[in-house]
Amino acid sequence: MRLRHCRPDLNFRCCTRPSCGPTRGSVCPPGPLCTEVPRAARPAMSPTKRVALVTGANKGIGFAITRELCRQFSGDVVLTARDEPRGRAAVQQLQAEGLSPRFHPLDIDDPQSVRALRDFLLKEYGGLNVLVNNAGIAFKRRVVNISSFQGSKALEDCSEDLQEKFRCDTLTEQDLVDLMKKFVEDTKNEMHEREGWPNSAYGVSKLGVTVLSRILARRLDEKRKADRILLNACCPGWVKTDMAGDQGSRTVEEGAETPVYLALLPPDATEPQGQLVRDKVVQTW
Repeated sequence: MRLRHCRPDLNFRCCTRPSCGPTRGSVCPPGPLCTEVPRAARPAMSPTKRVALVTGANKGIGFAITRELCRQFSGDVVLTARDEPRGRAAVQQLQAEGLSPRFHPLDIDDPQSVRALRDFLLKEYGGLNVLVNNAGIAFKRRVVNISSFQGSKALEDCSEDLQEKFRCDTLTEQDLVDLMKKFVEDTKNEMHEREGWPNSAYGVSKLGVTVLSRILARRLDEKRKADRILLNACCPGWVKTDMAGDQGSRTVEEGAETPVYLALLPPDATEPQGQLVRDKVVQTW
């Protein structure tokens, strides 16, 4: 599951289409299936109930992140999953460990399911304190986008011209979308190497996640700095998941350490902001 775009003028926004943005699994620009709640229509955040939400959390890194948040986060932790039986089974497993997560189903291909989650969060909590995008924004909240160090490697393998564009401090969301679309078209036409692109589609997709995180964090600093909203991307490392198999060098618990660290940054923290973090250390971009 991928919760996508968090606009500063909205409570939080969920996009359900892979095509609505530069990369699947990232935050993304507005699209036709995005849902939003205008600022004037928002319920006030609960002064006592805090909530953290993890997407794609019934297994792998998402499950491990949920477990650690249940142990360390002062508030409710909501586990979401597309497959409701598997999601509830994951909750039962954590309950057997003495933890108390909440479950809410979420199918990103069903706009009604996305809106139902939004309405649940607004009704129960008035918003969202921590969002971990494994597949929201208000006062002193944390947004963590799961990216990869492969994005940095892809950047290094790009031409100097592309590197300059991706590193530009004035790059906009639309600029990024245009770059990602160009990569797709250049690849389709078998001319991506000639145009300065690397050979890794996965790496370029994670490059998009990281760069978009930087863009959104910059916009938060420009428009809502007083709210102390910290938005970062992180690399969990090469984790033993369904994708990596046994070749991964880290357990899911080890992979969850940096995402949880970013999710639980102190309320008065001002950094990191808009960074790629690996092993709890900001990476040079």
